[in-house]
Amino acid sequence: MNNRLRVLRAERDWTQATLADHLDVSRQTINAIETGKYDPALPLAFKIAGLFGLSIEDIFTPDDAP
Repeated sequence: MNNRLRVLRAERDWTQATLADHLDVSRQTINAIETGKYDPALPLAFKIAGLFGLSIEDIFTPDDAP
């Protein structure tokens, strides 16, 4: 799964730790999501989308999406 998390975080000038604090997860979790090593569970995906005011589909896309 691909995601725009790193870009969205950078637009707000947030560190991985800052984003992790907002989402109540570890910085390592944010790093793993950003590098594609971990796909978040649906509750976390909704939390991320809500934080950025976007839909889940605006942040996460399947690997085979154009």
